[in-house]
Amino acid sequence: MRRCVWGSTVVLALFATLVPTGSAQAAPARAEPLPLERLFDNTAVSRDARPGEADFDGSGGSLSAQDLSAAGWTPGRTLTVQGARLTWPKRRPGEPDNVLADGQNVRVRGHGDALAFLVAGTGGIGVGGPGTVSYADGTRTSYSLTAPDWRTGPLATKAVALPHVNTSGGQLAERARLYVVTVPLAPGRAVVSVRLPRAAGLHVFAVAVRAASPGWTGSWSAATGGYPAVGPWSDRTVRLVVHTSAGGPRVRLRFDNTFAAVPVRIASATVAVQKAGAAARGKPVAVSFRGAAGVGIPAGAQAYSDPLGFAVPADANLLVSFHLPGTVPAAPVHRLAQQRSYVSEPGDHTADASAAPYGTVLTSWPLLTGVDVGGGPGSVVLLGDSITDGDKSTVDANRRWPNVLATRLLNQSVVPRYGVLNQGISGNRVVSDRYAGDGVSTDTAGVSALYRFDRDVLAQTSVRTVVVFEGVNDVRWGTTAEQVIAGLRWIADRGHARGLRMLAATILPCEGEARCTAAVDAERVKVNQWIRSGAAGFDGVLDFDAVVRDPARPSRMLPAYDSGDHLHPGDAGLAALAGSVDLRGLVR
Repeated sequence: MRRCVWGSTVVLALFATLVPTGSAQAAPARAEPLPLERLFDNTAVSRDARPGEADFDGSGGSLSAQDLSAAGWTPGRTLTVQGARLTWPKRRPGEPDNVLADGQNVRVRGHGDALAFLVAGTGGIGVGGPGTVSYADGTRTSYSLTAPDWRTGPLATKAVALPHVNTSGGQLAERARLYVVTVPLAPGRAVVSVRLPRAAGLHVFAVAVRAASPGWTGSWSAATGGYPAVGPWSDRTVRLVVHTSAGGPRVRLRFDNTFAAVPVRIASATVAVQKAGAAARGKPVAVSFRGAAGVGIPAGAQAYSDPLGFAVPADANLLVSFHLPGTVPAAPVHRLAQQRSYVSEPGDHTADASAAPYGTVLTSWPLLTGVDVGGGPGSVVLLGDSITDGDKSTVDANRRWPNVLATRLLNQSVVPRYGVLNQGISGNRVVSDRYAGDGVSTDTAGVSALYRFDRDVLAQTSVRTVVVFEGVNDVRWGTTAEQVIAGLRWIADRGHARGLRMLAATILPCEGEARCTAAVDAERVKVNQWIRSGAAGFDGVLDFDAVVRDPARPSRMLPAYDSGDHLHPGDAGLAALAGSVDLRGLVR
């Protein structure tokens, strides 16, 4: 087990390393690989009335079949998590449904960028070890896999949490966790099998190759910051306004039921170009989900729509509408949209071009997390906090610095015209969680950048380059420079292990804001000095601090760039940040 320590916080790092053994090295002779289900040797799931029919942890503990069903995790169901399609074992309660990892050779086929494991550990701590991936060309690579414990692991990174643990002595009101952990694959090689680690207490329920996204570019995205109460919405259509970066001839949508405990049903969905407000330019076009009009999304899972021939303009507003037929009292939300969206009167109004049914204004983005377009060179992901999120920028004007950067990319021909994915969350921190990652939340500032990196960066569509621009909320709330530096170093290593170009941005000055004391500024300066030194191992530095600071008083922003709260740049300051980026630095 690999651990990262920041102060008193011990983080079970889901850190997987890729160690190529060389393209000329052939894999040694091994036992014939078998499908995972042929190797099942442990029983994890029991019926509430018969808890003794399973013994997941060796002490009589097990998962509730009723809880799994309530979460939408039914036997044989394929779940998409972090872009990977994993099938929950098609086994009845009391039948073997997972493998205790002991070096088994598992048949796994496919091309992709990562290998995804549906796992959990038992024994009270995270467990793991090294394994190997074998490819069709006879080569192999090694990996390291760590699974957090099913009862004590971090809720912030779980795929799903169930409300009970079954035991021989009765049912406990205690969260049982399941995790999806990904490890990188050698680019361009076809996987044929996977050797599991030898690690006591490491349980594997499913494994699959996460397919890459050739032919797609991420054009818009939003990161889920919490699971707050909404509406409640019952038989309502939500019409979200989102602003594209790259354009293309095809479109697909991604919906995430992140942090949820129950499934959500989308009965129908459409896409259109915005005319004004909730009104569409032309009739909205229906999308499908594996050929169906709607889709049910299990707790913690996601759904991609089928590719749709639809001309998506670059640098333009789209309307994405979806009908929620049931009652939705809480939903995964990106709170700070800086964009007005809409909720309808009762009924399915996804096909309405008119704004008439949409009488309620919404200032957040629920459920929708991505819009991809066909073609293009791939995407740049901007991982940040409220400054990247666009706090204090003009509402409905798309003047966040990621929007300005996207326009710059569109209006040049020196580097690829990447899509720009804004993964900023207002209030987010590098090291500590603002939202615990489970349950209905009042805080929507998200889990830490460390905990959301896999979902919000590595699983994004065709990501090529990452800009990390966080840290001011950490130092403002007592995190030391050393702790922030350790977190940023981990993020750089994690991105490099996946072959991404990693850039770091320096933290802006904020003197004048209530929490930005001289002591806080000293910590900020330490982090910035470390970033500029190159010791972080990032591939480049965006010195945003130097762009906006007052030369006469470097601990504060230039008044011309200050929104007025001394923490967030206004429109002019955000444009200055985007304008300072050397576009050539986004490319290797």
